[in-house]
Amino acid sequence: MFQSALRSSLSLYRSIVCGSLRSQTFRRFLSQQSRAKIQAAVTEYPVVLFMKGNPEQPLCGFSRGVVKILNAFDIPPEKFKTYDCFCCGDWPTIPQLSVNGEFVGGSDITLSMFQSGELETILEQHGVIPKVSESPSQSPS
Repeated sequence: MFQSALRSSLSLYRSIVCGSLRSQTFRRFLSQQSRAKIQAAVTEYPVVLFMKGNPEQPLCGFSRGVVKILNAFDIPPEKFKTYDCFCCGDWPTIPQLSVNGEFVGGSDITLSMFQSGELETILEQHGVIPKVSESPSQSPS
């Protein structure tokens, strides 16, 4: 489902870039059908990662990095879904992370948010992970 939508969008993207319409700036064109499939994907689960490969075998270092960050939070499987976007080849915007239907960003933004604690806060606010005070592993001192 998702891969076919990306393939058709990528095909149009390549024809524009590789064709006679080369320019310094261009817009990525997505069909309404592709937009609908992406929207359905990001609303299906609270956390969605579009990546190259899968969490067990990422196919690029950026995807591997975001998977490692997300693994640090022990997100329950029923709240997390990945989509393999390897069909996009060298498309520079993969991986992309979505939380609660909103795109968070790629690997650099995700890493920065992880380091600052902002990603944890977002995951807590959306009920993806328990708040630190609610954590069952936390014992009173």
